[in-house]
Amino acid sequence: MATPHIAAEPGDFAPVVLMPGDPKRAERMAQSILADAKLVTDTRGILGFTGTYNGDGPNQGTPLSIMASGMGMPSIAIYATELYRDYGVERIIRVGTAGALLPTIEVGNIIIATGAHTGSAMNEQRIPGCHFSAVADLPMAAAALAAAAGDKNVLYGVVVSTDHFYFKVPNQSGALVKHNVLAVEMEAAALFGIAAEFNKRALAIVTVSDHLTKKGREMSAEERETSFQGALNLALAAAFA
Repeated sequence: MATPHIAAEPGDFAPVVLMPGDPKRAERMAQSILADAKLVTDTRGILGFTGTYNGDGPNQGTPLSIMASGMGMPSIAIYATELYRDYGVERIIRVGTAGALLPTIEVGNIIIATGAHTGSAMNEQRIPGCHFSAVADLPMAAAALAAAAGDKNVLYGVVVSTDHFYFKVPNQSGALVKHNVLAVEMEAAALFGIAAEFNKRALAIVTVSDHLTKKGREMSAEERETSFQGALNLALAAAFA
């Protein structure tokens, strides 16, 4: 029972899907933490794998899936909808990157996104007459925070999901900083909206790859692909909570 965008069959996905944006990162994650990883979909180059968790602790052997989302809210909305609606997935945890806004945040910090503002029409159209609040699943966020155990490299709070990578809205960055928005990324708000629509659970954990309001080091393309272990550990804590 393939869908228009996923080539998998019923039962091919575990109840929990970890979702990076980059297909190469999805493959690296699968190689890193899954035993007997099976490629279950590769439609349009978006790779999805299912296996069992190959790690220490009581969750070893638990079924787990990892699938890329592509870039942007329209893309993740397509895959999240089909996973929740057609494949029985209960939890999706985005494991991606973000650009920091607050000057106190450093490249390499990890952010557990508890909510996501957006100027996208995708969520504005959800409830007529209301501004939809895109929020993460609280128990999963709490599990990730508990796993961080006071690690000062790990932050939590609200991010903003944007439709644009290069275009900047005049005066927006300053207002976001004033309202203590931690970082900019491109997927979380749509994912949280889809989860609400289907009464499912979602979380986003992102690694800061660059800084948008101060000059400093930026991660290379290779680092963006490989610097995911810290966020992945927190995502696993949320996945099995």
